[in-house]
Amino acid sequence: MNPISSSDVITKEIFIECRPETLFSFFTDPDKLVRWMGRHVLLEPSIGGKYRIDVNGNDIATGEYKEIVPNEKIVMTWGWEKSKLVPPGSSTVEFKLAPKDNGTLLVLTHYGLPVTEIASHQQGWTHYMDRLQMLAQGQDPGLDPWSEQPMH
Repeated sequence: MNPISSSDVITKEIFIECRPETLFSFFTDPDKLVRWMGRHVLLEPSIGGKYRIDVNGNDIATGEYKEIVPNEKIVMTWGWEKSKLVPPGSSTVEFKLAPKDNGTLLVLTHYGLPVTEIASHQQGWTHYMDRLQMLAQGQDPGLDPWSEQPMH
């Protein structure tokens, strides 16, 4: 095992003006998750439970929940159906929620991606975290423009 170098890890922090329990539901309730990511979402938010996020009919993210600490942390494996570079289960995404001031600091860490896939996932998480922030703060980000077109 190589130690994880920072080059193959994506870390993003974003401050969201809502309580951690409000934000947490956007990761565990499919009706809420689909409003910021994907167009069809299936979730089994329990340890070992599976999820499937159909982004646009072609790009489909799947994996399973590894760790769930209510209102604090979610860890899940991450990959894409039909992808040889990032197959399901090949990488890990961790979301940490920390109360801060009058809201929540959300820290996303994505480990285990091939270096060639870092840029596209970095762009993807930036796009989706902006949408999540709007939604959790009570605004409507509207239909995801990415849900209409293949990403690759």
